[in-house]
Amino acid sequence: MEQFSIVGKDVPRNDAVAKARGAAVYTDDMTLPGMLFGQILRSPVPHARIINIDTSKAKALPGVKSVITGKDIPKVKYGNWRLFADTQDEYALAVDKVRFIGDEVAAVAAVDKETAQEAVQLIQVEYEALEGLYDIDASTKEGAPAIHDYCPGNVSVNRKIEYGDVEKGFAESDYVREDTFKVHAVSHAYLEPCSALAQLDLDGRITLWTSTQVPYIVQCLLASTLGMRENDVRVVKPFVGGGFGGKMELRTWEFCAAFMAKQTGRPVKFTLTREEEFLTGRRRHPMTLHSKVGFKKDGSLVAKDLRIILDGGAYNAMGPTATFLCGNFGAMLYRYPNYRFHGQHVYTNKPPASAMRGFGAPQSLYASEIQMNMAAEALGMDPVDLRLKNAQVSGDKIPDVATISSCGFKESIERVAEMSDWKRRRKELKPGQGIGIGCYSFISGGVFNWFNTQYPFSAAEVRAFSDGTVHLLSMASDIGQGCDTAMKQILAEELGLQMGDIRITSADTATTPQADLGAWGSRVTLMAGNAVVDAARKIKEQLFGALSARLNANVIYEMECKNGMVQPKNRPKKAIPFGDVVAMVQKSKRGEPLIAHGYYTPRDKGLVTPAFGFGAQAALVEVDRETGKVEVKQMWTAHDCGTVINPRGVEGQLAGSIQMGLGYALSEQFVMQDGKTLNTNFLDYKMPTAMDMPPSAVEHIDTYEPEGPMGAKECGEGLASPTAPAISDAVYHATGYCCKDLPITPEKIIKSMEEGA
Repeated sequence: MEQFSIVGKDVPRNDAVAKARGAAVYTDDMTLPGMLFGQILRSPVPHARIINIDTSKAKALPGVKSVITGKDIPKVKYGNWRLFADTQDEYALAVDKVRFIGDEVAAVAAVDKETAQEAVQLIQVEYEALEGLYDIDASTKEGAPAIHDYCPGNVSVNRKIEYGDVEKGFAESDYVREDTFKVHAVSHAYLEPCSALAQLDLDGRITLWTSTQVPYIVQCLLASTLGMRENDVRVVKPFVGGGFGGKMELRTWEFCAAFMAKQTGRPVKFTLTREEEFLTGRRRHPMTLHSKVGFKKDGSLVAKDLRIILDGGAYNAMGPTATFLCGNFGAMLYRYPNYRFHGQHVYTNKPPASAMRGFGAPQSLYASEIQMNMAAEALGMDPVDLRLKNAQVSGDKIPDVATISSCGFKESIERVAEMSDWKRRRKELKPGQGIGIGCYSFISGGVFNWFNTQYPFSAAEVRAFSDGTVHLLSMASDIGQGCDTAMKQILAEELGLQMGDIRITSADTATTPQADLGAWGSRVTLMAGNAVVDAARKIKEQLFGALSARLNANVIYEMECKNGMVQPKNRPKKAIPFGDVVAMVQKSKRGEPLIAHGYYTPRDKGLVTPAFGFGAQAALVEVDRETGKVEVKQMWTAHDCGTVINPRGVEGQLAGSIQMGLGYALSEQFVMQDGKTLNTNFLDYKMPTAMDMPPSAVEHIDTYEPEGPMGAKECGEGLASPTAPAISDAVYHATGYCCKDLPITPEKIIKSMEEGA
């Protein structure tokens, strides 16, 4: 494999110093002269028609500068799936109905927070209560009221996949098992609550600073809802304190800040409270999964029939994508000769579910991985051996999904078994101890253009200067995952420079190239990285041409950029400093700046993604058989993310994934009553802390992805999936309790052990 000088090294994060010193500026840190403070009035009821809204008392309160309701704003529905208009089902403020407790009804802007909060309480709303539907069974029963008038039956999305002959496959199977799993909603729990600040300039244009993962998407949807041209709306992403999928849509406070700034001529800022985030924020989709799988006696998979019903809450949000992807994830990891999937996205009167790290994979793969472990036991096989027998390899085709290119899945399974001493531990553990395994595959960005953009999926601009520095401009969004650092590493490697030679400007729709669809779906490293490489190579073409002309027009040299120099390959004596060659190019073009633009839109590599990441994880647990408490003692991970751009950054992604997986498996859950979230703070929402993190070992499997920049592919989301099934398998190994309804709680373990006694 090619050796790199910057790529593959532990490079400090681009934002590390600012964050360590407390100098990083987040949206809520920002103030502007004359700034107003916004507050949202939310529905106290889960499902009702709005009969009347009286805002007169709020408007009369001294210090209140604006009060708006759904009647005051353009009647424009929006949603991220612009390609299909019928999926766009939200107004910025409720127009006719409220559909969940917390639905946005009105907004106030006032001279300070206290006045805005007081004004919100003075707004009087008359509701006509409607039947609340709090689960998929209630929503889909015959005669259930329509949550959205356009959608009788409350099933907003249907997705089907089928290939092979599933029924014949089951008939030919020696062992068939059928199980139903239920997985629950959890919060993104990002540390920075959502915040947005809007300002109107003297030309009537809007600038919005907002905590978002998708500045370009917000720009487009905000312009649409305001009735403005896209380029009359500027969206800037400051530092973002986490997103995990929860900040990848246009949200009400962003619209209200912009609309009220236009209305009042003054800057307007909205910042949510932690209670609002827990009460009303997007969350991971709860799902009911019915899975039937068939095997031959030797463990070969024959057929799979998967039906998943997603509880989407009150609006589609990113539910169409999750429904679409669940079926794809159900067909991944293993070779299924015959496969059938039916997914349904169902409206309920609860806060909307949407994108969250893994985007349907943690749910779909939980069912898949638990069934693999159960089947292994029934077939008398080791779970590792069953996986190795059926594991996907390079060249395998998933019909209507993709062809697997680089693939280190088998190697990941074998390596994690070695790291964890699987064979011995599985046989020799003490009472109450267990070891389990879980695996994953994940996409490196999506190919399907559901946002219906005419721009490339990613773009980059590189400006080279005669002082030996370069400036990278990209709309890729660093939300804590470290992509700014990775992009600089890729550019430094390609141009033979050091990290200190590169300045980066990112995620500002007015100054960075259009466009980039944002940070989601593990797309940034592969897609934005490819755009950076494209721009850098265009710079090099001009540098190499100028140097060739200088050295000898009659000799064709193979050129390279290395160690801050431009030179014929492996001829350092003929090297000229990078900046001097830039000056030569500029001189030859009468001073024209040396600027190149790079682009990336996936070629037709399949319906879903250009590349896949793979991995395996083992968990060692200890269960107190008297209390049912589970303690995770050790995690081992082996994974294939292609070329590792920044090992320290990848390991940070892994640690964060394990933390999320621990919470998903063991402790995190919303407590709901009649559609209302009751645990709305970090004391009552049991998220694992640093003190709960187990020791962890990781190894990177050496592969090279031809479609990725310098061979890289995803590492940020796939790892969110294997932790829960690995822990669940370990708990089963320790206690005999097989969890089919997450989370795994002490009560469930004790009950299972008592029933099995």
